[in-house]
Amino acid sequence: MKQAKALTISYLTPVSFASLNGSDKEADNISSIKKISIGTEEYPYVSSQAVRRALRNQLEVLGWDLSEGAAATIKKGAATTEQKPDKYIDDDLFGYMGAEAGKTATKRTSVVRVCSLISLDPYLGDLDFGTNYMGTKAGGNPNIFETEIHSGMYRGTILIELDRVGSGDGFDKDLPNAEKAKRVKALLQALKNLWGSGRQSRFLADISPKFVAGAFTTAKNPIFLESLIVRDGSVVSSILDEVCADYSKEIVGSVFGERKGLFKTEYEKAVTIGEAFDKLEKLVDEYYA
Repeated sequence: MKQAKALTISYLTPVSFASLNGSDKEADNISSIKKISIGTEEYPYVSSQAVRRALRNQLEVLGWDLSEGAAATIKKGAATTEQKPDKYIDDDLFGYMGAEAGKTATKRTSVVRVCSLISLDPYLGDLDFGTNYMGTKAGGNPNIFETEIHSGMYRGTILIELDRVGSGDGFDKDLPNAEKAKRVKALLQALKNLWGSGRQSRFLADISPKFVAGAFTTAKNPIFLESLIVRDGSVVSSILDEVCADYSKEIVGSVFGERKGLFKTEYEKAVTIGEAFDKLEKLVDEYYA
């Protein structure tokens, strides 16, 4: 495991009824979702910024202290964090950039690289119709509105630069290996329990992984990013096998997991989701041992 430099995980999550990530309104009474155009079709997605925020939020739920945002001290400067990666897990894993009056600008490039959570199924124009009725005291007139909704399979990917966790920019000295492993395993827990906070009061959705393809690699390459495909309700296993064969020289260890019974056919190499994340955590411990 020592020769690995990165851990990449691609995952699938089915969503039955949701409005995951809001976009600019197309009309005053329509709340739209973010979409990307591919050919003549539009595919909903959750932005990488939203996924990063969801991971950060889940780390806080799991009991980790996060770096508080700080207002900029220079004109037109952007708010940043405490910029203390030795103390805060999010400054370490997600990086920062800051510029203070009279001081040299500081930055830490994110250790965790995130892809947008993109639907594999097109948007079909579905809308949820609603009214916001505040009663006679407020005038008695209902406020009519619509929200774009979607049902489909979503795919996401993260890549963790294992060799940069707990070291580099912002550190006077490297963190102990045990602490590095603890932080990476915390991120895995956050991914396993991924939950977006946006629009959950009316459109509660579970976006935690239901299929995962993970690999520890000597090259920093998200090898499953475009190769995790669902066809006729099943994950295309032949493509995953081909990826493993093509990158056999770079792959140090791989793990596959799925929610049993969710897909029409099971991938023979996949264990349960819980077992998959347990295996990933054990390999992280081996890497930092």
